[in-house]
Amino acid sequence: MTTAFVKDRLIAQMDKLPYDLQLRVLDFVKSLIPKGVEGKSLLRFEGAIPDDDLLLMTQAIEENCERVDANEW
Repeated sequence: MTTAFVKDRLIAQMDKLPYDLQLRVLDFVKSLIPKGVEGKSLLRFEGAIPDDDLLLMTQAIEENCERVDANEW
């Protein structure tokens, strides 16, 4: 099977579906597409944030993100 054959068959089957199901198929297909980038492509940013800033960020996360405020909502 070729890519064109698969596309043609998919479109033919999609044409038989009502609009709402076509949207569901589209959402499903979108969910199959990988998102983001490979981690190795981010290595060029290694060391871009100064150590002092990383320490401040870590402290802020530890102090503010590990608490639950039951009355917040």
